[in-house]
Amino acid sequence: MGHTGTDTDVVIAGAGPTGLMLACELRLAGADVIVVERLAQRSGESRAGGIHSRTLEVLDQRGILDRFLDEGQLQPVGHFSGLYLDFDESESRHPYPLMILQSAIERLLEEWAAELGVQVRRGCEVSGIGQDENGVSVETGGEHEAPATLRARYLVGCDGGRSTVRRLAGIGFPGTEATMTALIGDVELPDLPEDYVWVRRTPAGDYSAIAFEPGWHRVITSEFDRVADREESVTFERLRESLIRVAGTDFGMRNPRWVSRFNDAARQADRYRKGRVLLAGDAAHIHFPAGGQGLNMGVQDAVNLGWKLGSVVRGLAPESLLDSYHAERHPVGERVLHNTRAQSALVRPGPQTDALREVFGSLMVFDEVNQYLRHLLTALDIRYPVDGDHPLTGRRVPDADLKGADGATRVHELLHAGRPVLLDLTGGARTAAAAAGWAGRVDVVEARSEDDTWIVPALGEIPAPAALLIRPDGHVAWAAEDGTAPVTGGLRAALETWFGPAPRG
Repeated sequence: MGHTGTDTDVVIAGAGPTGLMLACELRLAGADVIVVERLAQRSGESRAGGIHSRTLEVLDQRGILDRFLDEGQLQPVGHFSGLYLDFDESESRHPYPLMILQSAIERLLEEWAAELGVQVRRGCEVSGIGQDENGVSVETGGEHEAPATLRARYLVGCDGGRSTVRRLAGIGFPGTEATMTALIGDVELPDLPEDYVWVRRTPAGDYSAIAFEPGWHRVITSEFDRVADREESVTFERLRESLIRVAGTDFGMRNPRWVSRFNDAARQADRYRKGRVLLAGDAAHIHFPAGGQGLNMGVQDAVNLGWKLGSVVRGLAPESLLDSYHAERHPVGERVLHNTRAQSALVRPGPQTDALREVFGSLMVFDEVNQYLRHLLTALDIRYPVDGDHPLTGRRVPDADLKGADGATRVHELLHAGRPVLLDLTGGARTAAAAAGWAGRVDVVEARSEDDTWIVPALGEIPAPAALLIRPDGHVAWAAEDGTAPVTGGLRAALETWFGPAPRG
């Protein structure tokens, strides 16, 4: 949908997983979007390498999960700072993490974006921004791109930890400085022992070697006695030397495809929105990449923001709806920064940490401890501050099996179009009547739950609800336990809060 005086509804800076996912969500919501990306072509660098349960569910909600499963490898176990975690198959249809390279994730998301009509302008970066009451002007340019100004209703910075958009918007980025240096690269390791497993700690630091593809390993070394200068070059030789210092050998390392560096600096934007400028992904939060949470959190930021921003630019919801983005996602970012700082501390060398890890590991055999740590990584237990007394309110909806008029289906299959769903599980028509004013924006579905109880992470089993209103991101906006109880007031309030006032007349 275009607007007078604008080139597009939303400009997104950055074509990584967060920016591409957000672009797709905006298109599903009916908004026009242009993505500008500094790189002239996809880097092909593997970078992040895993998708956790909640993100797998999000992809399933959009009907594109099989594309990712076809290119990745499910892992039956995970870890918290190198200490093994078990997953619970009852908590999700997709309980196990998927090992898949970020380069493949970006390619698959860009293919989906193209199918949805997203325009990606590569070799084009943001150099200036200006806001007014009607929109934002985005100054762009690049090595092969003449300076230009894009006019949009909103700008979203998905341009990484050193975000230009965040800096130009004057959004603070407080946090803690780096205390260590880690190197990472995709290489061949012909001399790696066949019985090698996961993370190995040594007096000099730690290292890991993970096989993502036949013949290739991702090597990571962490050294805690120095912090590299930002300008220090990152080379294959530095990675090899670091592995020798930490492991005592380079395992015959050769043929690097990609080498990079990271550290344990942890920072978070003090606000995710400033007027018509918003932040998502690494532009909003950076942290030690323990447990592979960063990419997942960015994709989930995008899915939380996309439908809200789409509703606002289409005039279906008030601008105040965007305030819920910070209210819901900033605490999630704080939680991830907190647990990754803990994981960074747990992996340091030394006898004190050795003792701490032994105690910590002995606690992890208890189901409640394992569950708590597992949820930190999977994000299956996230509950947003949504009004309502039902235990599902604010939580992600379980992917329950349903029997509908057209046969068997699942809850998450109802979300493929990225639209809100009012699911009536009683066979009555009262809930649909209460939502009549929102008929053009909310899909009403009547079905029957195949199970009398649903399993909810962190809660356990609860009775299947009689009816529920599901937001496009898969979180529950309203639910009712009893199909015979009055539903009008609470349901109407939820519809108006999340999907705007009903049209008059």
